[in-house]
Amino acid sequence: MGYIQKLVEKKIPGIYVLSLKIGSNMIQDVENSFFMNVNDQVREVCSQLATDPHLQGGYNAMGFSQGGQFLRAVAQRCPVPPMLNLISIGGQHQGVYGFPRCPGESSHLCDWIRKTLDLGAYTKAVQEHLVQAEYWHDPLKEEDYRKNSIFLADINQERGINETYKKNLMALKKFVMVKFLNDTMVDPPISEWFGFYKSGQAKETIPLQETSLYKEDRLGLQEMDKAGKLVFLGVKGDHLHFSEEWFDSSILPFLH
Repeated sequence: MGYIQKLVEKKIPGIYVLSLKIGSNMIQDVENSFFMNVNDQVREVCSQLATDPHLQGGYNAMGFSQGGQFLRAVAQRCPVPPMLNLISIGGQHQGVYGFPRCPGESSHLCDWIRKTLDLGAYTKAVQEHLVQAEYWHDPLKEEDYRKNSIFLADINQERGINETYKKNLMALKKFVMVKFLNDTMVDPPISEWFGFYKSGQAKETIPLQETSLYKEDRLGLQEMDKAGKLVFLGVKGDHLHFSEEWFDSSILPFLH
């Protein structure tokens, strides 16, 4: 994130960039990205944004990987200060059903997460203490997911319609979703464009436009799509692999 911050500051002189940190140091920040209840993380971020004098007139938000869906929760739950554009880079908006592999050196942790999810992703203890369980979406157990997912099922209106969430998300100027075209980390990769597995099986996927979320317009995505507010970008490469040139030409225009 430090690299991204420097990149943005270099390309857009005078821009103010707040790099969100959950915890008082980098180690805590990393630990919290695995073990801190996402709803508490969102509350913490909302409070950071609300107290930052530079952001009171509105801001653009950019989230990488799971940060994409976490920032969407911020847009839906915390309209003050207003989020203008939301840029989700590899975010999993319909969740994941698998951890094919983990970024960097955390593969042993990944194996442990996988085992824990297999044992009981939707049990209260796992939901409250394992971040990845909170956006675990099992297409073979949709009822369990709807009932027991404490984060994703809530922000995706799976248990009923929260009109405030819908209104707040629709207030965005643009909602940009970047999908990595050779992603080996997100299962299914189409979740990065808000698509998912067809319910009841885990082979065939459907795009956002064919999901009930879109057809029933529970979140306002259909209306946003028709108004040209949804932007779907694809970039060649594995999860979070992109060039500075691509970032300059595809992402920076949304920050000006």
